[in-house]
Amino acid sequence: MTHRSKSTLFLIEQLIVIAVFAICAVACISILTAAYFNANDSRDISHALLKAESGAEVFKATGGDVTAAAEILGGTGRGGFRASGESEISVFYDKNWQVCEAGDASFMLVLYINAAEGRNMNDILLTSGTLTVERITGEELVAFKLTAVRRNA
Repeated sequence: MTHRSKSTLFLIEQLIVIAVFAICAVACISILTAAYFNANDSRDISHALLKAESGAEVFKATGGDVTAAAEILGGTGRGGFRASGESEISVFYDKNWQVCEAGDASFMLVLYINAAEGRNMNDILLTSGTLTVERITGEELVAFKLTAVRRNA
């Protein structure tokens, strides 16, 4: 009987050790999974910021010219200037942040450009817009307002 109780205690001890190990393994897997998704989100936000900065600089350099901005960014202007004077440029990016077609896209940069307004006796045009970078699912990563100034030719 003494021998039997020792083996039973050893078996219970081993089961407790396995249970503690399993609990620790589950906690580690949960932490590693959260870290993986946070790293991916951080990577996407960093790339989105870089693309947004590039888009803002192009908008500023072209003075809000839709055609020139779309050509430099590698995107397409939709609808040209609308009756309200607004236009839109869309640039699609794949999962590696390379410019691609809309069907292969994971991310999208959208630049809404408002109509240019004349200032200072019509020799300067002030163009405003909104730039957003978002996932194709609609989750917004970066968004801000822009203003460009150019001389009226």
